[in-house]
Amino acid sequence: MTEPQTPPDPHHPAFDRRMLEALICPLTHATLEYDAARQELISKGAGLAFPIRNGIPVMLVDEARKLD
Repeated sequence: MTEPQTPPDPHHPAFDRRMLEALICPLTHATLEYDAARQELISKGAGLAFPIRNGIPVMLVDEARKLD
């Protein structure tokens, strides 16, 4: 059985959620959470949100947003 397909969002190219299995926070080396609404990968341990631009995660600490 396959998952229902979500129509592509023209404003946000598709992020392959399978990448979450391979990506870790560059500071804490912990797993990340995907925030689809903000197009970010969240590292709760580091208190950072890494942006996803054109479907590609930007895993640079200098580019990350600090979480409140």
